[in-house]
Amino acid sequence: MIFIRLPLIFASGAQMELRHLRYFVTLAEELHFTRAAERLNIAPPTLSVQIQEIERTLSARLFVRTKRSVALTAAGEIFLREARNVLETYARAESAGRRAGRGEIGRVEIGYVGSAAYAGVLQEQANRFRKAWTGVDVNAREFAMDQLPTLICDGHVDIGFIRLPMTLPRALRVHVLLRDYFCLAFPSDHPEAGSTGPIRPNRLAEDAFITPEQEAGTYEVARRARFTPRIISTPGSLFAVLTQVSLRAGISVIPSGLRNIVHIPNVVFRPIAGEPILSEVAAVFRANEGAPAAKMFIQQIRRSAEILLHPSDWKE
Repeated sequence: MIFIRLPLIFASGAQMELRHLRYFVTLAEELHFTRAAERLNIAPPTLSVQIQEIERTLSARLFVRTKRSVALTAAGEIFLREARNVLETYARAESAGRRAGRGEIGRVEIGYVGSAAYAGVLQEQANRFRKAWTGVDVNAREFAMDQLPTLICDGHVDIGFIRLPMTLPRALRVHVLLRDYFCLAFPSDHPEAGSTGPIRPNRLAEDAFITPEQEAGTYEVARRARFTPRIISTPGSLFAVLTQVSLRAGISVIPSGLRNIVHIPNVVFRPIAGEPILSEVAAVFRANEGAPAAKMFIQQIRRSAEILLHPSDWKE
C-alpha cells in the first residue's frame, strides 16, 4: 500500500492513503455525496465514513453539510489544493516509473572506438534510437578498445562499438553491423603509392608499420608474405595513425572505410592483393542485460542488417 505524507497539513506523525485524497477531491468537485460515490464506485455511506476519517486525522472540518447541500470550509479549500498537488505528483511519478520499466525513459551509456565512429554505424544506431525513444538520454564516449570489454562487464558502459577481431569475456554478446576490409595507407611519395592495382604483401617486407589499435590487419599482411612486421609506432586513434603516415614515418594497414572520410594531405590509399582481410565493426553488450532502456537499444541493434563493403567497390 502506498502512503503519502503531507507535513504542512497533517497532524504530526499522521499518514494517509492515496485513496483518502481521491475520495476527498472527488467529493470537493461534486459537492454531492451520491454523485461522488458513483464516480468512485463505492456506496455513499462508505464515502461519508471515509471523509469523516480524513477529518479526524486532520483534526479539521473540511465540509459543511446540510440536508440540501455540501460546501467546502476554509480548511477544505486549502486541503483541496494540497491534495490535488499530491495526486498530480504521484501520477507523474507512476507514469515515469511505468515508462522507465518499458524502456521509454532512462539513460544508455555508449562506449566506442574511433574507427566505429568513422564507419558511421555508431551515428546511425544512436540517431535511430534517439528518434524512436525521445525520453532516453544516450551518452557516448570514446575509449581505448582494450578497455571497453571490462567497462561493459562492470556496468560502466552499456553498449560498446568495437572493431573485430578481439577476445571478449563470455558474459558479453556481439552483433556485427559492418563488414569492412583492410587497405594500405602510404605517404604520397612511397614507391607503391602510384601503383594502379592491388599491392602484394611481399612488396611491403622492408617497410616500417604504424599500427592502429586493431593490429590484426597488419599481422595478416605480414603472415601472407611470411615476414615479421617492423612496427615503429602505435599512436592510438586512426587520425593519429594517418597523421604519422602523412609525415612519412611509415605505412599503415587500416579499414578501407576511412579512405573516403578522412582526408589528410600526403596520404594515398591502395587495396591489398589477394583475399580481402576482413575488418568488422560490431556492437558488444551484456548477455543478461536488465536495464529496460539498454535492452531496447540492444533489440534495435539485433534487428539491424549488416552493411557489407568489398574491394570490388573500390573507387579512386
